[in-house]
Amino acid sequence: MINIAWPLMILFLPLPWLLRRWLPPATVQGSALFLPFAALVPIDKTPALQVNSRKRSLLFALAWLFLVAAAMRPQWLDDPLPVPTTGRLILLAVDVSGSMATPDMAGNYSRLNVVQKVAGDFIKNRHGDQVGLILFGTQPYLQAPLTADLDTVSQFLRESVVGEAGTQTAIGDAIGLALKRQQSNQADSGKPGEMVLILLTDGGNNAGLMGPLAAAKIAVSAGLRIYTIGVGAEVEQSIFGTHGNTDLDEDTLKSIARITNGEYFRATDAEALKQVYARIDKLEPSAGREQWYRQHSEWFIWPLALALLLSIPAVMIRERV
Repeated sequence: MINIAWPLMILFLPLPWLLRRWLPPATVQGSALFLPFAALVPIDKTPALQVNSRKRSLLFALAWLFLVAAAMRPQWLDDPLPVPTTGRLILLAVDVSGSMATPDMAGNYSRLNVVQKVAGDFIKNRHGDQVGLILFGTQPYLQAPLTADLDTVSQFLRESVVGEAGTQTAIGDAIGLALKRQQSNQADSGKPGEMVLILLTDGGNNAGLMGPLAAAKIAVSAGLRIYTIGVGAEVEQSIFGTHGNTDLDEDTLKSIARITNGEYFRATDAEALKQVYARIDKLEPSAGREQWYRQHSEWFIWPLALALLLSIPAVMIRERV
């Protein structure tokens, strides 16, 4: 799109008119040749002089107009492009096992529905960071690699479906996949760096090859800090039986967080989950605002060239007169 970098330069447009109106006319300095017969020449005998004067004034007016347009510095701006930043590295590991479809959150929403909404907002607010997404059930897989394109990661989370990674819960293998991504990122960048894993689940580890606590011990030695979040309604006893999330293994999630110098949080509804992510935002503040760059092309050379071209005939007309 067209952009004017210095729009206030248009204030100089009436400058020649103001100078002509308010400054006194120039006086002749020094001696001059006296021609006594000049007064006898009728005015109507000099039409060429009047025509040339009007043409020269018009040319100079157009040249001044183009000079002011060039001074305003017109530009053509391309579409904005995100600039890679060196913020925090955050991986979200989200449980999409069969139990995440349980509608025990406020408003009769399923656990995954609430996670998609709240965690999606958390991702979008991590300006300056690189965020990746792991979905896990019976086995984990990388849905989105670490990237500064937060909108895409949030969209991938919204499109996740219960059961797409299997119906069981492999917490240890999800941590193991996060460790592999950390090692891969360090190899690509050529420098070590801490990574944060936010692991969210509503159950206990009942699948996979690696145990959760064994994976946590490897994670702490690799510099991977893990925040664990347990999702689901609180367990309540009534005459009608037991209600709430009875499958959640809070002891294991607390141990994972303690071993890796993270924290464990309990989210029983959408509001509680928002508070959890707000707390994580304070513990792991984003490194900076997202930066954008727009390539631009300078267009001032075109009106400047037109002004120079118009000045040539204006000067030639004056010399001829």
